[in-house]
Amino acid sequence: MSQIHTLTMPKWGLSMSEGKVNGWLKELGDGISVGDEVVEVESEKIAGAVEAPVAGILRRQVVSEDDIIPVGALLGVIADEEVSDADIDAKVEDFLANFVPPSEDQEEGGPAPVKIEIEGQRLRYLKRGEGGNQVLLIHGFGGDLNNWLFNHEALAAKREVFALDLPGHGESVKAVGDGSLDTLTDRVIGFMDTLGIESAHLVGHSMGGAICLNLAKRAPSRVKSLVLVASAGLGQDINGDYIGGFVESQDRRSLKPLLSELFADTNLVTRQLVEDMLKYKRLEGVTDALRTLAGKLFPEGRQAVTLRPALDAFGKPILVIWGGADQIIPASHAPTPGGRVQVGVLNGKGHMVQMEAANEVNRLIDDFLG
Repeated sequence: MSQIHTLTMPKWGLSMSEGKVNGWLKELGDGISVGDEVVEVESEKIAGAVEAPVAGILRRQVVSEDDIIPVGALLGVIADEEVSDADIDAKVEDFLANFVPPSEDQEEGGPAPVKIEIEGQRLRYLKRGEGGNQVLLIHGFGGDLNNWLFNHEALAAKREVFALDLPGHGESVKAVGDGSLDTLTDRVIGFMDTLGIESAHLVGHSMGGAICLNLAKRAPSRVKSLVLVASAGLGQDINGDYIGGFVESQDRRSLKPLLSELFADTNLVTRQLVEDMLKYKRLEGVTDALRTLAGKLFPEGRQAVTLRPALDAFGKPILVIWGGADQIIPASHAPTPGGRVQVGVLNGKGHMVQMEAANEVNRLIDDFLG
C-alpha cells in the first residue's frame, strides 16, 4: 500500500517556535528523490531548506510564500502517483484537525543548556541524544554552540552529542588566559574530565578544528576520530581583514558585511542573526577576549599555528569538510583524500558550511561516524 508522507516545519535551535516560508523549491507534480530540497523556510536565526525524507511526487503545497507557521505544522505532502486525491485530501484534513502547536511548557521540557564550573571558570554546554559513542562539537572564533543548531539534533539521533561554548564565547566565562591554542585545548580536556568523557569523536569548525587537532596531538587516547569543518591549523592563510573587523565592530553597519563573508548565500544573514551577534559583542569582556585570541592565533592576518604534521601523525579516521567558496580559510587547505582521510568539498558553500549545507554535512558526518 502506498503511503502519504507529510513535510512539516522543522525545529532548528532550542528557541525556534515558528518559521516563515521563503518559497517552494519544487513545483506541484514534480518528482522528488530522497534528500531533495523541497521548500525553504526561515527561523529567527537563519534560513534553510527542508529535505524530502522519501521519494515520490509533490502532491500538495499546504502553505504559501511568506506564511508563518508553528514548528511541526504541515508544509506539504509527498505521495506516489497512484494515491488518490481524495486520500491525500483526507490526510491533510486529518492533520490540520488534530495538529496542536507545541506549548511553551512542552518546549521547556526539551534539552536545555547547562553551565558548569571547571577550575573556577564557567562553561556552558548543551547535550542531546543518548547512547552510542560520544561526540563533541567545538565552534570557531566568535561563535557559540548555536553554530551547530542545524546539526546537533540530527547527529544526536544515534548518539550522545555535546556542544559547548568555548571561553570568551557564548555564555561561558570571558577570560581566555593567554589566548593560546593550548589554553583553549586545556579547557576542552577539562570539560571532558568533568563530565567523565574518556574519549570522544571530535567535530571542530574553523578555530574549533585547530583545537581538535591540538587535542589529538597532545592526548591521542582521548580522541576516537576527527571531523574538521573549514578548519584552522592546516595552513597559514586566513582572512585577516575579517578577523580584525569582527573583533572591532560594534554596530550593525560594520558587522553585517563581515557576517556576509561567512556565507556564499548572503540572504542567510538575517536581521536576527546580526542582532544576536551584536548582543554578544557588547557583553563585558568579549572585545578583550577576542583581541587576545586574535593576537595570539591570527597575528598580522596569518595563522600562527600549523598542525598539518599532527593531522598526518593521527592514526585514526579523519573527515575533512569544506565549502568551496569559503572566504575566510581557503578550501585549498584541505588535505588530499586517501587512506584514513576522507574529504568533502561542497561547491558554492561558504565558511559556515555546516549551516549553509546542513543536510549534506549531517549526512557526511553521520556516515563517517556510523
